[in-house]
Amino acid sequence: MTFLEDLKRHGPDSTAVLSLDEARAYCARLTRSHYENFSVVTWLTPREHRPAFESIYAFCRWSDDLGDEVGDPARSLELLAWWRESLTAMYAGDATHPVFQALAETVSRYAIPPEPFHALISAFEQDQRMPEYETYPDLLDYCTRSANPVGRLVLYVAGAFTPENARLSDSTCTALQLANFWQDVARDLAIGRIYLPREDRERFGYHDADLRGLVFNPAFASLMRFEVDRTRALFAEGLPLVKRIPGPLAVDVDLFSRGGLAILDRIERSGYDVLSARPALSRAAKVGLLLRAAVGMAGSRLRASRPVPVAAEPGS
Repeated sequence: MTFLEDLKRHGPDSTAVLSLDEARAYCARLTRSHYENFSVVTWLTPREHRPAFESIYAFCRWSDDLGDEVGDPARSLELLAWWRESLTAMYAGDATHPVFQALAETVSRYAIPPEPFHALISAFEQDQRMPEYETYPDLLDYCTRSANPVGRLVLYVAGAFTPENARLSDSTCTALQLANFWQDVARDLAIGRIYLPREDRERFGYHDADLRGLVFNPAFASLMRFEVDRTRALFAEGLPLVKRIPGPLAVDVDLFSRGGLAILDRIERSGYDVLSARPALSRAAKVGLLLRAAVGMAGSRLRASRPVPVAAEPGS
């Protein structure tokens, strides 16, 4: 089913109301059916957390599609306003859309405030009004709404939300968003979006005509090398978060960092040519990253659980 078909079935004019079990199943199907660099729910995600992550993903997926799949910015803004009203109604105890039926259970169970969800909607509204960014700080400001709220929602589900964890999560989520932008320069341009800041393009002498013609040249390679390097630095800033997440969920957090860094590695290995072909990870590469994340986390926890040797006293 296409999103537009789904919108017709569950959009503003729909009168259909599913049971809670049906709403959960709907979110699970949506989570499994969409392409991402990495699955939101892996086979290592604790079973008790899966419905929560599926409902959060379904909310993000619908928000994204309302912004990108309608084909008319004015209509997208109308639909996003409806989506925001539905979110407000959910917090008031009135959830009818299947995503909000399932999300209401998640919000109640993990005491999640509405702000991260509203921030995400505002990012998709911004996409309709601002297709291009002048400066890197402007782009980072956008990421505070388009990416960072997702990490904060994960922290709530993990029972690990603290100001310091949120700061580390923000670095990781911003880095993930930027890695996705650098991976998808051509795809985004095809829908009228440019996330490479103008000030950076001008700094490296990469002209608008070259970008719109998808011209790969030394200026573009230098520009992408610069963007990739500072995105790696953001991943490094957020890396300590992994050891602060309790239990098996740390593996999922670690996987996203490893995956984002792997995308940057692919971009580098392509000679920074993301215009001719989209750098992506194969299924085998994803499985390898998942296993390395799991093994690395298990080793880390094993080392942490070992007793610290006590030095023998002199003469003993």
